[in-house]
Amino acid sequence: MDYQDIIHKEKNHTAYITINRPEKYNAFRGLTADELIHAFQKSGYDNNISAIVLSGAGDKAFCTGGDQSSHDGQYDGRGTIGIPVEELHSIIRDVPKPVIAKVRGYAIGGGNVLATICDMSIAGESAQFGQVGPKMGSVDPGFGTAYLAHVVGEKKAREIWYMCRRYSAQEALDMGLINAVVADEKLDEEVDSWCAEIAERSPTAIAIAKRSFNASTEHIRGIGSLGLQALKLYYDTEESREGVNALSEKRSPNFRKYLK
Repeated sequence: MDYQDIIHKEKNHTAYITINRPEKYNAFRGLTADELIHAFQKSGYDNNISAIVLSGAGDKAFCTGGDQSSHDGQYDGRGTIGIPVEELHSIIRDVPKPVIAKVRGYAIGGGNVLATICDMSIAGESAQFGQVGPKMGSVDPGFGTAYLAHVVGEKKAREIWYMCRRYSAQEALDMGLINAVVADEKLDEEVDSWCAEIAERSPTAIAIAKRSFNASTEHIRGIGSLGLQALKLYYDTEESREGVNALSEKRSPNFRKYLK
């Protein structure tokens, strides 16, 4: 497969998958998700690979979620909500290899969800995390909410989603959202070091451990599938569209005017 939106490299028993849309702050469209799924499938079941690193190109963003500029300001018509996010989230969890999020810059919205779902996350000091869904007429009704609560606790997860604030890398570390913070210039070196350690471990033991960890939260997949069907209906409402319209018009959204 010839990739347009991602870069996929393998070195020293590690696969490096990079969202390569820096001009869009590494926001993903349907094609991006397709390519990510393909790359995870290819490396995730390769016996020569011990770990997978997910990152974003450039130093401004890890990922900022779905590309709102795609297809006239809407998602580009693929999958339940225009992008096959269910399949992308599932493959990150399903591959029997540890997936490490290497976070530079913004991990916002759907990008924050990706960093949450990865087995481990390592961030540079300048990284920022947070959700924007309720500001944009959107929400992640599956792993992005229920699994986030499993990671950081119910109270903090609700704060993250309801308030739509941004959190520094140190704050993310303190709440348990990520595993480590290092100086930005040391991020590549640190992630490579973690991957080198993983390569020395039993791959079968790690695969069993990952499936065991996943088992306790596997019910979220079903909840998310139902939620995304509801989300598709929500995206067809004027209330949801108000978020995207306000962004394009550079104004504050007024969601309440659509309540009846």
